[in-house]
Amino acid sequence: MPTPQPADAASTFPPPAVVEQRDGLDRAPHETARGVDLWRFVKKLQTGRTLSEDEWTALIEGRTPDLADRLFAQARAARDEAYGRAVYLRGLIELTNFCKNDCLYCGIRKSNRQARRYRMSVDEVLACCTQGYAQGLRTFVLQGGEDPWFAQDKIVAMVRSIRRQHPDCAITLSLGEWPHDAYAAFRAAGADRFLLRHETADDGHYAMLHPTSMSPDRRKTCLFDLRRLGYQVGSGFMVGSPGQTARHLARDLAFLKELNPHMIGIGPFVPHRHTAFRDEPAGSADLTLFLIGCLRLMLPRALIPATTALNSVDAQGRMRGLAAGANVLMPNLTPPQYRGSYDLYNGKATSGLEGVENIARLRRQLEEAGYQVPLARGDSAVAVERA
Repeated sequence: MPTPQPADAASTFPPPAVVEQRDGLDRAPHETARGVDLWRFVKKLQTGRTLSEDEWTALIEGRTPDLADRLFAQARAARDEAYGRAVYLRGLIELTNFCKNDCLYCGIRKSNRQARRYRMSVDEVLACCTQGYAQGLRTFVLQGGEDPWFAQDKIVAMVRSIRRQHPDCAITLSLGEWPHDAYAAFRAAGADRFLLRHETADDGHYAMLHPTSMSPDRRKTCLFDLRRLGYQVGSGFMVGSPGQTARHLARDLAFLKELNPHMIGIGPFVPHRHTAFRDEPAGSADLTLFLIGCLRLMLPRALIPATTALNSVDAQGRMRGLAAGANVLMPNLTPPQYRGSYDLYNGKATSGLEGVENIARLRRQLEEAGYQVPLARGDSAVAVERA
């Protein structure tokens, strides 16, 4: 295994919070890890790639800054062994903020009458892809709420158009839950990847965060359908969402181990002013970073982004995420007139190095930190199932 590189350790960046944060865990007295040698759990994770639920819970509850630094060094070594020092860029296109769902934490939930709704045309999406391609991007991520206007035939036509225009690029969809046949149609049209975060693997916690019309079992079924259809599949969860415990996070990690996704996206919960959770504190950047390190050791060949949410609660979140084991960033290709309306949570970062207009500065920052930014699709090293 390559020698860890301490120069970019996550702890070298101070974590200036821009919103109130907590570590996100509702603790029970019996869940503390006092007197336990937690480093042996990290070593077990490094060699066996998994922990029991009790071990995960103890590790999360008992983490310390020193333990985190040691974990990050191992996580960077595991990432570098699988991918080298490459950081892959994806162009994010937020094509609609209409949504039929009413997730209790989300700023674009259907019952938010304050949301400024928009819906991009196919021509606007294609123009974003053209702009991104000229900037060196070779993956486009089409993300949006579950908008009934974007029916199956419209998405199929859009994917086909992008595939014709950019045959050498990867097309990633992040458009929610669909029947198996719809996922198959998107795949046949040319989609390569699909992102669908499970948000929480605990049924009771899921019910706290979602309306009764939504089902955790249905979401998990969608993820396994996507995998069987030959997609590169991404999933993930929120960190520090209301009511979350270390044991909930342990179950999230166990579910991801079972799914073995190609991509894993996690980020801190951030409240939105027009939801029932408006007064809840944001999840912790430090806990999110610790879990990125854990995920890198558990699933070393997965692609793991340093998410926009992480950078929204911590001004150094992007670089700290990479130093914790992440290797993907997603510059925003959404036209500026729409970006502020894709308002999932308070303070969502939409400008600066988050925007594609500053991609040259982003590349320079990464290269100065010792990373490489390949002109490539950046496919996952996790094996893809053959449909």
